Amino acid sequence: MSTPHKIPLSVIMPAYNAEAYIGMAIESVLQQSFTDFEFIIVNDGSKDNTLQVIKQFNDPRIKLIDQTNKGLIDTLNYCIDIAQADIIARMDADDICKPDRFQTEYDFLKNNPDHVLVGSVVDIIDKDGNYLMPLYPVGYEHEEILANIDVKCPFNHPSVMFRKEAVIRAGYYPKNALTFEDHLLWKKLATIGKVHNLKNVLLQYRFNPESVTIDEKWRGDLFIQLRKKALEQGFVSDEDAIKLKEIISSQNLNAYKNASYYALVGKKYLWNNPDGTKARQHFAQSIKHYPKNIEPYILYLFSFMPAPLRVAIYNTFKKH
Repeated sequence: MSTPHKIPLSVIMPAYNAEAYIGMAIESVLQQSFTDFEFIIVNDGSKDNTLQVIKQFNDPRIKLIDQTNKGLIDTLNYCIDIAQADIIARMDADDICKPDRFQTEYDFLKNNPDHVLVGSVVDIIDKDGNYLMPLYPVGYEHEEILANIDVKCPFNHPSVMFRKEAVIRAGYYPKNALTFEDHLLWKKLATIGKVHNLKNVLLQYRFNPESVTIDEKWRGDLFIQLRKKALEQGFVSDEDAIKLKEIISSQNLNAYKNASYYALVGKKYLWNNPDGTKARQHFAQSIKHYPKNIEPYILYLFSFMPAPLRVAIYNTFKKH
């Protein structure tokens, strides 16, 4: 009697109102050079045509789950529970995998059994697919990541692959750590085994108004303080969770999210991929969507400065 085939890799992708991009995301997964995987896609109560787009794909590796909205953290933890493989790859519904992403990361974990998590460099693209810049992590080797883990999230979330058993031991994605659940999980995982970032660009990471993480400066000082406290103590108290929900709820407005998106992309055109005209166009859109925030006005004026000079100023302040 033959032994049942053990699936070596599970790919998990929550999706909420992602009809504009999810088709490209799914295609990039199905076209991987590594082909032996299950692809768990969860439509988390989308109100647009996300479900219809998913259903257009006819591939036996896809396992579609259609549920009422439960939110990202609960959906991710559910996916981890039902994943059949020992190794899990994360994927977002608006990003695009490079063809060799899964093979490269899977080989790393197989060849390095002491490692529980691997990520990579990503290329940032805007909502229309235009290249913005590479996004480099704060560290690559385990020790370098540990030295910087409290300063900045050390992994580009949709680029990671991890060991299921290690994430379960770490307590899954923490439910109270709204918008930084990944950062807190990575810190816990780094105490269970080694973590690593590959220097390969393995994913196109899309900024768009619906999914982009709002700049922490826009979140406000209280949010930054609560996040710092959570990273230091390793959890978010119920009391702090209430405060986080209040902050995020007050900012969960289309105008605010659009303004944050355009400001974020505008910054990339200021100094990462210098183009003063494009920077001004984005800051103008940010101001149009949410005129109360002073930052886009200042950066709009800053964009008239010669590119070499503003890049030099940015790099000087970045070092301090």
